[in-house]
Amino acid sequence: MNKLCLMLSALLLSFTALAQQKQPYIQSLSTDNAWVDSVFKKLNRKERVAQLLMVRAHTDKGKTYEDSIAEVIREEHIGGLVFFQGGPGRQANLTNRYQSISYVPLLIAMDGEWGLGMRLDSTISYPYQMALGAIQDTALIYEMGTEVAKDFKRLGMHINFAPDVDINNNPKNPVINYRSFGDNKYNVAVKAGAYMKGMQDEGILTTLKHFPGHGDTDVDSHKDLPQLKFDRQRLDSLELYPFKELINKGATGVMVAHMNIPVLDNTKNLPSTLSRPIITGLLKNELGFKGLVFTDAMEMKGVVKYFPNGEADVRALIAGNDVLELSENSKRAVKMIRKAIHKGRLSWNQVNNSVKKVLAAKYWVGLNNYKPVDTTEIVTYLNRPEALALKQRLADASVTVLKNDSLLKALDKNKRTALVSLGVTEITGFQGELKNYFTNSTNFIASKIVSLTDIKRMLEELKTYDQVILGIHDYRKRPGSTLDYNNELKLFIAEAAKMNTITVVFANPYTIAGLPGIEQSKTILVNYQNTDEMHKASAKVLTGKMGTSGRLPVNVNSFFKYGDGISFFPVPATVSGQIE
Repeated sequence: MNKLCLMLSALLLSFTALAQQKQPYIQSLSTDNAWVDSVFKKLNRKERVAQLLMVRAHTDKGKTYEDSIAEVIREEHIGGLVFFQGGPGRQANLTNRYQSISYVPLLIAMDGEWGLGMRLDSTISYPYQMALGAIQDTALIYEMGTEVAKDFKRLGMHINFAPDVDINNNPKNPVINYRSFGDNKYNVAVKAGAYMKGMQDEGILTTLKHFPGHGDTDVDSHKDLPQLKFDRQRLDSLELYPFKELINKGATGVMVAHMNIPVLDNTKNLPSTLSRPIITGLLKNELGFKGLVFTDAMEMKGVVKYFPNGEADVRALIAGNDVLELSENSKRAVKMIRKAIHKGRLSWNQVNNSVKKVLAAKYWVGLNNYKPVDTTEIVTYLNRPEALALKQRLADASVTVLKNDSLLKALDKNKRTALVSLGVTEITGFQGELKNYFTNSTNFIASKIVSLTDIKRMLEELKTYDQVILGIHDYRKRPGSTLDYNNELKLFIAEAAKMNTITVVFANPYTIAGLPGIEQSKTILVNYQNTDEMHKASAKVLTGKMGTSGRLPVNVNSFFKYGDGISFFPVPATVSGQIE
């Protein structure tokens, strides 16, 4: 009898635990929710519309700006905020202030594609998605998702406008590029899925972007309206693939891009954000998406160029969006939307359904039991050792060996070694990591505007060295597809590659295509971006402390294509040909 009682008790505890587990957001939308119903009934019609707007917030623009946002919250009863640049401590304090004056708790969002460091100082920037696309162990990317979500929650945020699931098959793309996991739809879907699941499992709402696919454009929608001229078969088989896959895996949100797509809606100059056939017809009806549909920023030229003065806000809701992100004028937007409903352009039924989805999201992230952000020790937590260690592990896993003529295994720590860094004006961390290992080495640097005279002198000197390790660095905040080096420096790379050279690229992988002759290097390593972690990762490979398994996530040129990469197993550098 006692054994039976124990079994029944265990079973009861099991059922209780299951009942306490958070229901996925999408499933929660079909469940009755007393809190949602109660809040909804307390809102008047003006306040219901306002719940569908999220406005911009900063902590680096001073008190006058902060007070103006507080006034919008207090007077207009908006639904949420999108934080941009600033600092974590200041944001925590400001979040508490803003929540304390909000009629309904605010949904707080941020663009954090590579973590809080994308926007905030004193926080972690994980590798760009292009680097993540090279990683073969998706468990690492899932882990990154959980750590990013912990950071968001620690700052009182609920939505990450990530992951970016655009397939970047246009190297000249000015706005997506390194923000994409690559140009292979399967790789993009798998890596984005791991990142998404990590965040959602940790209780953060995610947003797939930029629907229906911004990867093959050469116009920045912040500045103008891009156009996709592909046929429906192409869109179905390529651009839409990651969205379909991740919607089926429970994505909580989708962000719609500002693009004109004639095959889906032939209305002249109509952005996809304002197209009912694209949002309601394709996204909701055909793909069956039930979660939150966000517009891209409604202040961008891609949407307001042809629909100014608030008309874009009205059309965005008519099209089927649930949340308007960053309207140019939130007060005007609410007024015009109510006027559109009065004229029969938009129904209260559609608006009310969106409001309930927003309130359900607030309930799902715990705003029904709102607690202020703990403002103590924030920076310490956001730089916790396990997160910093993960940042290094991700960098390590992304290193890609594109070519290896056995030079990696033949490196001799005592031979005369030239440690060269290009595109810089001072000795780099990469050179510092290698200097203590290669005891008979000399550092060389060359800026991106180095003179031809200095180039010739350095080439002649390099000929006297037994082995050359050449680092190519891009220090720009947004690493483009081409390096901003002068022609003399690019010619130097081609000449240096002919020597006994290992070339290490700390830049966007597309830059390799603009460096003819680089393929003559004995060995080529790609690190995707210029960070301390990437410097350490390549140094570990070159000194035999670590192997590599990264694979190129994009097609670069005829020499280097998607999926290229040589698995390299760690072998300590030799002394006079003998393994140490």
